[in-house]
Amino acid sequence: MLVVACALWIVPLRGQDLLGKYETQVQSEADPVQKAKVLAKLGPLEIDQARKQMAADQDEKSLAVLEHYRDEVRQTVITLTGAGIDVDKHPGGFKELHIGLRETIRRLDDFIVTVPVDKRPWFRSVRSDLLDLQNVLLDALFPKPGARKAKP
Repeated sequence: MLVVACALWIVPLRGQDLLGKYETQVQSEADPVQKAKVLAKLGPLEIDQARKQMAADQDEKSLAVLEHYRDEVRQTVITLTGAGIDVDKHPGGFKELHIGLRETIRRLDDFIVTVPVDKRPWFRSVRSDLLDLQNVLLDALFPKPGARKAKP
C-alpha cells in the first residue's frame, strides 16, 4: 500500500519536472531543429498544465499557457522554414514537430470539450493556429509536385 501511495505522489512530480526541463531547453536552445524536437515533447505537457489550471478556475492562465506554446511553435516554424534546410535529406525537427503537433492538437480537442462553452472560442483560436502551423510543416515535408527545384 505504501509503495502505491509513493508512486502516485511521484508520478505528478515527474510530469512537472519534465515540463520545467523542456521549457528551460526551449528558452535556451538556439538550434531550430533541436528546439522543434523539444517543442514536440512539450506540447502534451502544456495541454496537461492548461487542464490543471482550468480545473483550478484559472481560465486566463490556462489560455496563456497555450498561447505561449503556440507562439514558441510559430517562431520555431518560421525559423525552420527560413533556414534553407533540405527537408528531403534532413527532415529532423520538421517531422518530430509535425508529429508532436498532431498529438498536441488531439489532446487540445479533448480539453476544449471540457472548457465552459463561453470560453471555447479562445481555445479554438489557439487550436486553429497550431493546425495552420502543422500544415506549414506538412507542406515543407511533402510539397506539391513541382514545388521543389528540379535536381540535375
